[in-house]
Amino acid sequence: MQSAVRLVLVHGTQLSAAQWHGYAVGLGPDVEVITPDLPAHGARIDEVFTWDGALAVIDEAVGPVTDDRLVLLGGHSLGGYLAMAWAARHPTSLAGLVAMGSCAIPRGPGATAYRLLAKAGQRIGPARMGSLLDRQLGRMVPDPEHVAAMHDAGYGLMGVEAAWEAVMTEVRPNLLADVSCPIWLVNGQFDQLRVHVRAFEEAARSSPHVEVVTIPRALHIFPMTHRAEMVAVLDGVLAAVKSRT
Repeated sequence: MQSAVRLVLVHGTQLSAAQWHGYAVGLGPDVEVITPDLPAHGARIDEVFTWDGALAVIDEAVGPVTDDRLVLLGGHSLGGYLAMAWAARHPTSLAGLVAMGSCAIPRGPGATAYRLLAKAGQRIGPARMGSLLDRQLGRMVPDPEHVAAMHDAGYGLMGVEAAWEAVMTEVRPNLLADVSCPIWLVNGQFDQLRVHVRAFEEAARSSPHVEVVTIPRALHIFPMTHRAEMVAVLDGVLAAVKSRT
């Protein structure tokens, strides 16, 4: 009897579960796709973002791990870092881990730049920042329904500073050291958060399979701008995981 498959996809900073609009349809009916909202984002917009609170949301989305169900965990940007952190706390629970756009070590000048951007966003205010995001996503994301879904879900702008401060405090490549499932590290070709991908690859010493995937001609927001390519990657991940059972 083939095991059921649950795929949990965790969104990035400022966005929501609507980031994954269209993914469930693309992956087909035999995959249960779960897309939670993190604290201070989407339906949880009024909650305060904390690292442990975000990991508790993933706990709920993953649910009980049983022999008759395969659980894959994926995340983009903030969600990718959280997915790695969750896997580090539960190193034998997953059938596969997919970290997207989350292969930069958050320290040094890059971390300083993100801190400044977060503070600048607070000064600009949520209304103006929301308008900026609407324009940016409208220009870059090819599916108008996807753009509308993200707009309607709202942007988690007030949680950015706390979220990225937590990433900078909690995340290092050695999160992957004891994770025993196959791992895919996926980045856009021009993604600024792919700069330390080899360090994350080398840190995953307990994994039986670590694969680095690059989406051609893609920037950091490739899960939205290159949805078909990312769905194809996830299809490959699902096939690989099923073949191991």
